[in-house]
Amino acid sequence: MNKFVGYRCSLCGTEYSPTEITYTCPKDDGNLDVVLDYDAIKNKYEPEDILSRADASLWSFLPLLPVAEPEGEATPLHLAGGTPVFKLTRLAEKLGLQNLWLKDESRNPTASFKDRASAVVVARAREIGAEVVVTASTGNAGAALAGMSAAVGQKSIIFAPRSAPQAKVAQLLIFGAKVILVDGTYDDAFDLTIQASNEFGWYCRNTGYNPFTAEGKKTAAFEIWEWWRDAHARWHDEFGEDLDHPPLTVFVSVGDGNIISGLHKGFKDLHQLGWLPRIPRIVGVQADGSASISNAFHGNTETITPVSARTIADSISVDLPRDGVRAVRAAKETGGTYVNVSDEEIIRAIAELGGAGVFAEPAGAAAYAGLVKAAASGVVGSEDPVLVLNTGNGLKDVRAAMQAVAEAPIIEPTLEAVKKLL
Repeated sequence: MNKFVGYRCSLCGTEYSPTEITYTCPKDDGNLDVVLDYDAIKNKYEPEDILSRADASLWSFLPLLPVAEPEGEATPLHLAGGTPVFKLTRLAEKLGLQNLWLKDESRNPTASFKDRASAVVVARAREIGAEVVVTASTGNAGAALAGMSAAVGQKSIIFAPRSAPQAKVAQLLIFGAKVILVDGTYDDAFDLTIQASNEFGWYCRNTGYNPFTAEGKKTAAFEIWEWWRDAHARWHDEFGEDLDHPPLTVFVSVGDGNIISGLHKGFKDLHQLGWLPRIPRIVGVQADGSASISNAFHGNTETITPVSARTIADSISVDLPRDGVRAVRAAKETGGTYVNVSDEEIIRAIAELGGAGVFAEPAGAAAYAGLVKAAASGVVGSEDPVLVLNTGNGLKDVRAAMQAVAEAPIIEPTLEAVKKLL
């Protein structure tokens, strides 16, 4: 069954065949939505056909993806996704919430959400015979591409701003990618990547440019759907079939806008198939110093005005988001909103999540920081079930993590020194 039937421009609605175009709409540069044959999928599959699969990775949702799973033995490429959801009981009590969960994307092979997109993009690259895959990245997307590429012997090139955290640059190099540091911003690296891919014929993975990135990221929505179905089933067993809950609210940090757009796309796919009656409410969280999408949302416009991004959360530090329009719609069409947080609030969130056993990098902690502010202002109520996405591991940016805690004391190796300290 050929599920992938083409693309549709998110701005003008023009449709294209799978081979007619590769990246964005030539008419208005709009992001392309991948179009699937939903009728064919519904005719062949029931939800249980997919949810009963034993594969604990994003590839368990292969019938809903526009690519074939790469052949070969299990590799990090085959292990992306399948991340856990667990309850944050003490933090829920602190915020006055009855139900709070966290989906921990730091459990992916290269420790960030970006593995989902890179796994699908690399699979697509293999299908079209691309010799080189290139991307711009502040670290996580590049590490994900480098790791997924290394797993299958795919050549990769990463353009990163020279300010990228050293831990992330180390990942790129260890995975064997060709790393080029750009003396400029992420946006400078992004533009240079597109120029280079056009000049040399490389396949460009860039977030918010390659439509297959959102297809990888939507798999998190599929997993949330699977988990939420199970949670509802348990509640019904305990409290009865008449039990009704407010819609799930999902908090996610936003930079380029592609993660929140991918989540929205995944929920819409499920809704169009008739498998998801009610789409969760999506709340985007941006740093005060990189809030162009939030500004557009609250200005009731889809015009994204660039900013000069400055934030400790490098993964969401973007001057001009490349998937801004779809990111605005993800919140608007689901009854969600946008929340801005300061770097100080992000740092506090790193420490609070750490106290609950979760080590989040700044961008991942930003989502929780947004929830803290939303709970205080009434954006979410005590009965609203809430899920926060931690998009990356704190070891990605140790320098930021150290700002969230006091330095460890140094003592002489004697018991008296211990007693004195205590």
